Amino acid sequence: MTDVAALAGVSQTTVSLVLNGIGEARVSDETILRVKKAAKTLGYMHAVRRAGSGTRPGGGVIGFLIDEISTDPWMAIALDGLREKAAASGLDIMTFVTSGDADAEASAIRTLGKLNFKGLVYGTIQTRAVTLSPDQLDQHTVLLNCYLTDRSLPSVTPGEVVGGRTATQHLIDLGHRRIAIIQGEEWMDASKDRLKGYRQALASADITFDEKLVRPGNWEPSAGYAQTRELLKLADPPTAIFCCNDLMALGSLEALKELGKDIPRDISVVGYDDREIAQFTHPPLTTVLLPHFEMGVMAAELLLERIDQPGMPPAQLKTECPLVLRQSSGSP
Repeated sequence: MTDVAALAGVSQTTVSLVLNGIGEARVSDETILRVKKAAKTLGYMHAVRRAGSGTRPGGGVIGFLIDEISTDPWMAIALDGLREKAAASGLDIMTFVTSGDADAEASAIRTLGKLNFKGLVYGTIQTRAVTLSPDQLDQHTVLLNCYLTDRSLPSVTPGEVVGGRTATQHLIDLGHRRIAIIQGEEWMDASKDRLKGYRQALASADITFDEKLVRPGNWEPSAGYAQTRELLKLADPPTAIFCCNDLMALGSLEALKELGKDIPRDISVVGYDDREIAQFTHPPLTTVLLPHFEMGVMAAELLLERIDQPGMPPAQLKTECPLVLRQSSGSP
């Protein structure tokens, strides 16, 4: 898929959207044609069809139930990882977008039950606790980007606490001591865990936690823009800002430019997610990767293990969220 992206001159996210057949609403016709042409040239689509045919020995179907796939690329990317790993075992993926509706989920289970159904991956856009029906609990089921509160099913979620700590530690290592954080919505797991990682990094470096440097956000550029302007009004303003997603970082960069700040000489900015836009900001954005492709691979591995060994304890896996170093962060 990386080769297809390089040949077509697009991102891996765009390739995921197009080849999963959900790119029409967000990708131009010209780009769709270019991606499909590149995939055909490299034999990529042919390889996917052959591997996912389900006709080889040991074949069957894995159900992938997701609550949403259109507003963000994350589940499309996770689907690629899931499909790639499943295809190597001769398994098809049948995807259902249910919007979290119980009737739609029950219908999907009934449809899968008519096939050579091997197991279920249940995924959500937001990292959160979920409640499953008895029908879903009775299957070989793995949770992707979500979990049960009693941890009775295996799950794969991003290591958000470590990710928040990684972003903050990077700024500390550069010499920053006044580091602000702009959160997402405070009730969300991702926002709470990234803040926890931020606080852990400060404590490890013996930097006093300052509530004035913690600002609420909503994951949108407008919040990054508004909160950055407020932070710069402080008597002792920050020399670095950790935005809890890339979209808020875009707003932060815009506010800093309006205020005449040189980035990163005057102030550093770090985002989170590594969206496609992060490499094209001015300067390019240092960020933390949200590893949904790897999460899809790991979910498939857990499901295959669960199919082969039903009695295995339900593993709760956290994926690493590595730093992607670019030019928006530097020494104060």
